[in-house]
Amino acid sequence: MKKIIFLAVVTALAVGGGWYYRQQQQGKLPAGIAQSNGRLELNRIDVASLYAGRVKAVLAEEGADVKAGDVLVELSNETSESRLAEAQAAAVRQREAVSRAQAAQAQTKQSVARAQANVDAARQQQRVAKLEWDNARRLLADRLVSQSEVTKRQADFERAAAAVKAAEAARDEAQAVVAQSRAQIAEAEAGVEQAGAAVKSAASANDDMLIRAPIDGRVEYKIAEAGNVVGAGSRVVSLLDPTDVSMNIFLPTDSMSRLKVGDEARIRLDGIDAVFPAEIKFIATDAQFTPKAVETADERAKLMFKIKLQVPIETARQFGRLLKGGMTGNGFVKTDAQAEWPSELAVRLPE
Repeated sequence: MKKIIFLAVVTALAVGGGWYYRQQQQGKLPAGIAQSNGRLELNRIDVASLYAGRVKAVLAEEGADVKAGDVLVELSNETSESRLAEAQAAAVRQREAVSRAQAAQAQTKQSVARAQANVDAARQQQRVAKLEWDNARRLLADRLVSQSEVTKRQADFERAAAAVKAAEAARDEAQAVVAQSRAQIAEAEAGVEQAGAAVKSAASANDDMLIRAPIDGRVEYKIAEAGNVVGAGSRVVSLLDPTDVSMNIFLPTDSMSRLKVGDEARIRLDGIDAVFPAEIKFIATDAQFTPKAVETADERAKLMFKIKLQVPIETARQFGRLLKGGMTGNGFVKTDAQAEWPSELAVRLPE
């Protein structure tokens, strides 16, 4: 029994010693590598209501993964549905107005055709009357007819000419009615387009009563609950984008001055035996923790600049359930472009 206890103690000491040795080695970074502690951050999106209304149901659960377009919150939509039905009814009335205007135009076109036929007939009668008048005048010259006959033929011609003018006036009036019907059709068609736009607007407003996820993400908080009355622009759900994972670290002036956006970086999190790849996405131009007067070299050394390390989207998506906002760890950057990553900072993803 004593032998077993002795072996257990020796094993524990060996494991503990190895862990202590690794911790000591990790704390010694080679030249050209700088580190700073930080916390993981996931991009937060506050989903808001476009319209005011009463919350009918909250369909999103905190911590649940959602897809873009999934319904998160449903608002009471009786008013929007009524407006949509009203707009649809108005659109039907406008389409019926177009049909009536088109039917009226067809009738007026038939009237124009009949009027043109009357004009053609009147002109033919005028030509015949002109021939008979001319013939009567020739016969009068040969004293084969009387003057009264010539006068009668002339009166027939003049009546035929007047009939032509009347028929042409009737035709012109029918054509004007056709033009008017075209304008009525155009006005009715414009009303149809306007009614269609109103239907789309009402349908959009009615659909917006269903508040949907704008991205694939994870529900962080439910801000609104069923029964709440929310105003236009009020937040209802907070989403996290699991593909937008970053860590902010702070480095002194002498370290950040040699960094560039796009440089490689590494992230090591507490409690996870892994090294995640990262990239410098942002370097602050304004210092943090600035002393009141920056005059001496010691004071300048106190200036700290924020550096944002971004985890690649593919890596963030692959380990979306593992990487959580608020996790603590360390970020590592190269202050010398020629420096090599030490073996303990080689990319090593969790299994």
